[in-house]
Amino acid sequence: MIMTSEEIKTNVQKALDEIRPFLQSDGGDISLISIDNGSSVKVKLEGNCIGCSVNQMTLKSGVEMTIKKYVPQIEEVINVS
Repeated sequence: MIMTSEEIKTNVQKALDEIRPFLQSDGGDISLISIDNGSSVKVKLEGNCIGCSVNQMTLKSGVEMTIKKYVPQIEEVINVS
């Protein structure tokens, strides 16, 4: 199923809403920066997530996996610092 750009954005936001409470419990947060070509998502980790040594692992395992659950066509998630 092909999603419109608006559906992709809505579903990425739903994924971030699912992740956000876990990040906030550690004093962090996440923001959507952009969705490029419907296949690449740029996010910004915030708060305690910035200096956290496990943020790349969090990004790959938690954030990327959750976004791909909502929008399977996403190929990569990039943290913009």
